[in-house]
Amino acid sequence: MKKTDGDPGAQAFCKPKGYLFLGIMVVFALAFVYEGITGEGPLLESKAVIVPKGADLKSIGRRLREEGVIESELLFSLGARLKKVHRELRAGEYLFPQGISIRDVLIVLREGQQINRRLTIAEGLNVRQVLEVLDKTKGLEGRIFPSPEEGTLLPDTYYFVFGATRQSMVDQMRSQMDSLLVRLWTNRAAGLPIKTKKAAITLASIVEKETGLAAERGRIAGVFINRLKLGMRLESDPTVRYAITGGKRKLARGLKKSELRREHPYNTYRVHGLPPGPICNPGKESIAAVLNPEKTSALFFVADGTGGHVFSDTLREHLKAVRNWRKIERSLRRLGQQVE
Repeated sequence: MKKTDGDPGAQAFCKPKGYLFLGIMVVFALAFVYEGITGEGPLLESKAVIVPKGADLKSIGRRLREEGVIESELLFSLGARLKKVHRELRAGEYLFPQGISIRDVLIVLREGQQINRRLTIAEGLNVRQVLEVLDKTKGLEGRIFPSPEEGTLLPDTYYFVFGATRQSMVDQMRSQMDSLLVRLWTNRAAGLPIKTKKAAITLASIVEKETGLAAERGRIAGVFINRLKLGMRLESDPTVRYAITGGKRKLARGLKKSELRREHPYNTYRVHGLPPGPICNPGKESIAAVLNPEKTSALFFVADGTGGHVFSDTLREHLKAVRNWRKIERSLRRLGQQVE
């Protein structure tokens, strides 16, 4: 029997077969990896996923697999290293579309295409209430220091990404208020008895609390402007409520006569002119109404029971409207409805 161990021809014949097999295996492996990275992923519908701060490549891959965004942590890690982006993946909240591939997942994480969250601050909230909203808003973190001054935060809708700081939101509200006030102040009506921007915000905050009807703001502002020009007291109930609570709680009852007579810098039944500062954060419309008020001869207004007000030029007309309002108040109380 012939031995082939030392036969150079036989050895040369075996080597190409071995290399060919190895080459085929490599091609199949590369095709598998390529398909796994670029092919459609397992996600059945769009999904938001949070990648926490400090997460490494391995933990990001695990989170994405647990959320059903990818099937293989190994392919995810391999894809990130092949594309040399494994050190560039950003923390945050991301919305991944149905069937997204690992390749596109990496693009999203590298470019930081995060979800924009939405936060709406309603008109008329005081600073304490705004801070409570921020404290309860998911996705925000950190403390606010120092506490902003009353009337410096603009009510509006703001957008932020997961992990944004509460301080950054306050800074944004304050900046928006400053910008708005500069613009409206520049275009204010002539002859107003308001000499500073703070005074404008103070009066706007009173207008904001006096009515929830947009159509009335200009006229109510006009009444207060008329009273200021004549040296009359504003006699605004919301300022008395602020004097009682300091903006720290809601006064869920009507005002007492003794409270209207009580001496306090914010009690506009006792002091002439404006109180020392705002009683809430007024919205754009209230600020605009104060700086360009409706021209009116009215000096008085009182609730009409429908959410609006009756406006009067004379004290006699006003007292008649007040008597009608008292009747409505009594009827509402008999029905068990709260009257402020």
